[in-house]
Amino acid sequence: MKLLVGKHAGRNSVFAVNDDAATNLSLLSSAVGSDLRSLLTNPELLASLSARIAGSDKVAIEDILPALPIERPGKTICLGLNYADHASEGGHDMPTYPALFMRGLESLMPSGAPMVRPKSSTKLDYEAELMVVIGKGGRHISPDDALDHVFGYTVFNDGSVRDFQRKTPQWTPGKNFDNTGAVGPYVVTADDLPTGASGLKIESRVGTEILQSANTSEMMWPVNKAIATISEFATLNPGDMIAMGTPPGVGYARTPPRFLKPGEVIEVEIEGIGICANPVIDEE
Repeated sequence: MKLLVGKHAGRNSVFAVNDDAATNLSLLSSAVGSDLRSLLTNPELLASLSARIAGSDKVAIEDILPALPIERPGKTICLGLNYADHASEGGHDMPTYPALFMRGLESLMPSGAPMVRPKSSTKLDYEAELMVVIGKGGRHISPDDALDHVFGYTVFNDGSVRDFQRKTPQWTPGKNFDNTGAVGPYVVTADDLPTGASGLKIESRVGTEILQSANTSEMMWPVNKAIATISEFATLNPGDMIAMGTPPGVGYARTPPRFLKPGEVIEVEIEGIGICANPVIDEE
C-alpha cells in the first residue's frame, strides 16, 4: 500500500493513495492517529482498514500538504559510500564496513518544503537515496530475518553542505544543517515492492537535467545487511529510519562542481515509490 502523511482540512492525517486520489485512514479509525507510528506498531490495523478503502470518500492528492511520515522519528541513521561508483568518484577506497552517521530532527523536512542553502556556504549538494522505515524493533538482527523488521520504503534527498562535511573526518556538520534532508512524500509498504526494494531505478534531477541515474540493486550493503550491521551496535525501534546511501553523480564530484542554487527544484525519484521534490532557497 502507498501511504501519505499530510495536512488536509487543517489537520495532519494518514492517507492511502491510489493514483491521484487518497483515502483518509485517520477518519476511518481514530486509532490511526496523525502519522504512521500507530500503523508501524499495529500491523493488523492497516489490514483491517484495507477492505474499507474502496467505498470511502476520496481526497485529491494535490490538496494534501505532505508532512514527515513519522512526526518525530527516534533515529535517522544514514549510510555513506554504499555504491561503489560513488565511493570511487569521491576518491575513497572501497569500504569494508559502511560509513554510518546520524541526522537530527531539525535537519529533516518533508517533500515539498524548501531545502535551505545556509548563510555559511554555497556548497549545498544533492544525494538521491532509498530510505527504510523500521516497523518492528530489535537488536542483533540476522540478515535472514532483517526484512521482517521493515514496514516500508520512502525517498530521501540527503542534502549535504560539502565544505562543512569535510572540516573534520566526521561528517556530522555537513549532514545536519536545518532543512536539508528531504523525506517522502510516500511510504510504500514492503509487500508492494521487490524484496529489499532491490532493482528499482533511482534518479535525481533539476528540470530536464538528470544528475544521478542508477539502480538500488547496485548497493554494496543491501537493506537486510544494513539492518543487521546497525543492529549489532544499536537497538532499532519502530519509526527509526535508515537512509541507504547515494549513487554516483553528486555535485561535488563533477567538473566543474555542480551545487544547488536558489530558485531550482531538486527532484529525487525512485521507481515504484514516487518523487520527492523540493524548491531550493537561501537561508533568511
